[in-house]
Amino acid sequence: MFFFCIVQLPLATAVTLNYTSPLFLALFTTVILKEHFHGLLVVAVVLGFVGVTLLLRPILQEDQWSAGLIGLFSGFLSGVAYLNVKKLGSLGESDWQVVFYFSLICIAVTGGWMLLDTFHALTLDNVSLLLGIGITATFAQLALTRAYRTGRTLVVGALAYSTVIFSSLWGILIWNDVLPPSAWLGMGLIVASGLLSLRVAPPPVRE
Repeated sequence: MFFFCIVQLPLATAVTLNYTSPLFLALFTTVILKEHFHGLLVVAVVLGFVGVTLLLRPILQEDQWSAGLIGLFSGFLSGVAYLNVKKLGSLGESDWQVVFYFSLICIAVTGGWMLLDTFHALTLDNVSLLLGIGITATFAQLALTRAYRTGRTLVVGALAYSTVIFSSLWGILIWNDVLPPSAWLGMGLIVASGLLSLRVAPPPVRE
């Protein structure tokens, strides 16, 4: 759903809708995981999402509402996935096992759809890009899995917004992007969200 929205919607809009996942996590942790409701942590997550919106400045045209709803649902399902990662960690599953089966199921499900699509020839240029994406994404997924398995769910959700900051900084360094004042304000809110979540997070319960 997320990749579908990347094709159908402006990139900033698709990413923003997918980044609603921590907002859904705030609900899941209270209702499903029965974690103690912590108002300031929820404020930190919402503050981070406002920062993402200011930084990405999403736009949704009148004829894009259906794709927008799909993007919103991708955020919901991402929240469900992170919730399951947390529960798997509590059952003792290792990070490598979770990421392995996540990748295996993705290959099995999407492999059939790929057969119905157009394949492009592999070249030295795109193979290097694909390898770079695969290696970095694998390590990123391992780190994210470890964070959700061992850390406070809402704290990880708030800190995950930093992805948008790093993406913006790469855009400045590599493509000479120029960010408006609202984007810098959004970065500041995301940083404040992460710092607030770390500050107010209750200490882990030790058995």
